[in-house]
Amino acid sequence: MTVTAAPPMCDVPSCTVSVREVFGIDSDLVVPAFREPDDHVPEVDDGYRFDRDLTLALLAGFAHNRRVLVQGLHGTGKTTHVEQVAARLRWPCVRVNLDGHISRMDLIGRDAVVLRDGKQVTEFREGIVPWAVQRPMALIFDEYDAGRPEVMFVIQRILERDGKLTLLDQNTILRPHPAFRLFATANTAGHGNLNGLYHGAQRLNHAQLDRWDIVATVDYLPPDEEAAIVRARVPALAGEAHRDLVASMVAVARLTRQGFQAGDLSALMSPRTVISWAENIEIFGDVATALRLSFSNRCDPAEQLVVAEYLQRCMGTEMEGSIAHSAVSA
Repeated sequence: MTVTAAPPMCDVPSCTVSVREVFGIDSDLVVPAFREPDDHVPEVDDGYRFDRDLTLALLAGFAHNRRVLVQGLHGTGKTTHVEQVAARLRWPCVRVNLDGHISRMDLIGRDAVVLRDGKQVTEFREGIVPWAVQRPMALIFDEYDAGRPEVMFVIQRILERDGKLTLLDQNTILRPHPAFRLFATANTAGHGNLNGLYHGAQRLNHAQLDRWDIVATVDYLPPDEEAAIVRARVPALAGEAHRDLVASMVAVARLTRQGFQAGDLSALMSPRTVISWAENIEIFGDVATALRLSFSNRCDPAEQLVVAEYLQRCMGTEMEGSIAHSAVSA
């Protein structure tokens, strides 16, 4: 059996960044980073807001080669959070969505027939996992709790302490690159679709869950920070004149989340939905119409009445379409 070494050590972090200066977190920590980005480094989102505890957990993953699993409801920015940390460290990053179509061969690789020197030959084409393991790369398994069982056992191999990956078809053992990092995001904590919100979520093998060094949870941002993100994403509502409107929209969203927890709603508004609502206000010029098209139509008729009550409670009866239109146009 062949043991394949990692690429040269020159592809390792060559500088450090201050957590306080780069992430705005009150900490004296410094973390390793790369001097120059390559094509796999995510774009920096200057308006992104970092959750302190999750950011520190992710930085521990990058700095100390910890395997980090991030769990939270949809729209909490789990995957984006990992990508934005990587962007500021200039750390190459690749994301794999573990949907039902991802197979073991997609991850590990497969034999392919190619034309070489006029002859058909069979050669092994490596999948995303061996490709990433051998490089300075942060590999993110998105929708981790939606993976098929045979796929999950492939992942279990690289969750071991030494992280070696065995390619049985090639009689090869791959040693991970010293700057290889592994992350995953999931909507559930591995217990399956208990609340009916995430169809397709699987119960995860607890022996595999035990191999994650850090399991971090993330919730929705505080109202002020969520409102700041909405204003940053939708310039039409960025002005001071629209501050109360955006704050009221976030208040409606928070009521839907409370209603979901209480069983009054079968869906909730994520920050992503609030941003869509804001964008649709700009398009249609009416708060209620934009809310209906962005969220209410997902709910059944009885729940739509609850959403209408939330809108009434947060924005008042005077918030008519013409007022909303004039506010956005101002």
